[in-house]
Amino acid sequence: MKATYHQYILNFKNPSGTSRGVLTQKETWFIVLEQDGKKGIGECGILRGLSADDRDDYEEKLKWTCQNIHLGEATLWQELIEFPSIQFGVEMAFLSLKSDDPFVLFPSDFTSGQQSIPINGLVWMGDEAFMKDQIEAKIAQGFSCIKMKIGAIDFEKEKALLRFIREHFDENTMEIRVDANGAFDGNEALDKINQITGFKLHSIEQPIQKNNTDIMSVLCKNTNLSIALDEELIGVFLPEDKEKLLQKIRPQYIILKPSFIGGFRGTREWIALAEKFQIGWWITSALESNIGLNAIAQFTFTLQNPMPQGLGTGSLYTNNFDCPLEVAQGQLWHRPNRNWTLTEFFL
Repeated sequence: MKATYHQYILNFKNPSGTSRGVLTQKETWFIVLEQDGKKGIGECGILRGLSADDRDDYEEKLKWTCQNIHLGEATLWQELIEFPSIQFGVEMAFLSLKSDDPFVLFPSDFTSGQQSIPINGLVWMGDEAFMKDQIEAKIAQGFSCIKMKIGAIDFEKEKALLRFIREHFDENTMEIRVDANGAFDGNEALDKINQITGFKLHSIEQPIQKNNTDIMSVLCKNTNLSIALDEELIGVFLPEDKEKLLQKIRPQYIILKPSFIGGFRGTREWIALAEKFQIGWWITSALESNIGLNAIAQFTFTLQNPMPQGLGTGSLYTNNFDCPLEVAQGQLWHRPNRNWTLTEFFL
């Protein structure tokens, strides 16, 4: 078996704002396996400044992984415990190599085009007019769940945007999730959460920065708005540490990004613990290319979670790969009659 790795830079169509700044490009890496005339591909979806494996030795670890591919997927997954995005890429690549179609990793009614996955419509941070335009577009596109990033503009203006949605759609018609990406100060978080509770939101993601578990635990106990952990899960590698975290904070939900938490296996570990403690969960992409998004979507469908998932990021880039995924009326579909377009490293 031969393994190679390749870097690819994705360019955003529009600068995309989060509380950590504005993104114009996204770096990603691919592992390509070759054996007996077949190829498999996996995406190592790192996000600089956020991924636990954003380290100086990242490319060196990719090189080591390719040189030691003979160890096999299970052994490599253990060896790469501190490199969750490479764990994910290796898992994907081995599944891809074994499959009859390198892009159908989990055959199902989703990959055959018979069933879809409900997803949320993502509203990026920006000025008030830009965010309002996005909200109106998502509503027009048939979404019944909107996820709005907050924490970058004036809080009163963000509340006005939530009010705008609720003036037109009640909570039975439009589910609203907000994502603070850790933007709230610990001292003001409870007050701010209480101010937006009246908009009948579904949940707020990561209201304060990670690693403030005492404050986060208090927030989860003392607010009527459900809290979802996202960044809090990043860098928690061992099962016993995952369990301690959930036991201490007791969130209402956790949000699972396979590229950040050790791929499919790491995601399953978190789900098992969440269900042990009666904690809800859903899966989102982490700005991967369509190659990684395709694998995550197929995996997500097999789990049969009826909640809207966070998988609508395929149209963000100017140089993404054409693929069978399509968003229609707030649902993600796999259209098996559509072909992939790929770069030279996989042809």
